[in-house]
Amino acid sequence: MPDSATPATAPADAARSAAIAAIVAAHQDMPGALLPILHEIQDTQGYIPETAVPVIARALNLSRAEVHGVITFYHHFRQQPAGRHVVQVCRAEACQSVGADALVEHAKRALGCDFHETTADGAVTLEPVYCLGQCACGPAVMMGEQLHGYVDARRFDVLVRQLREAEPANEEAQA
Repeated sequence: MPDSATPATAPADAARSAAIAAIVAAHQDMPGALLPILHEIQDTQGYIPETAVPVIARALNLSRAEVHGVITFYHHFRQQPAGRHVVQVCRAEACQSVGADALVEHAKRALGCDFHETTADGAVTLEPVYCLGQCACGPAVMMGEQLHGYVDARRFDVLVRQLREAEPANEEAQA
């Protein structure tokens, strides 16, 4: 789905394009600039917009296919905006050995989406992650910046419910 400007989104698109151009310009001369550029774009924009690919390719003298290939190779990079909350489920061997596969299947059913997808209401994006460093406390889940260990299906549901219940309070606080 291409990024397209409508009269209502044109200022935001222009600001995003300027921010991306500044990131590319700041890093383009460093060795191995592609990954640092992609990380900074995602950190500031929340994802790698399709419109960033030709800008990066041109600055680094790469093909669009090469840039796109790196974006799609690394599961960390998103090509669409994430939901209001990102839920990462550890897929590393230690977590798998204590039930992460069952937790993954439950999470997909409970949220109604697969990995790299967002719930229909835009609240939660489900992502795999390969080791959260909680090997003795698996299965482990990261919700936003909060790490949780010993997560089973019941605890997952409680944590997601808490995320959703906290939304109105957070929106009022930001207003």
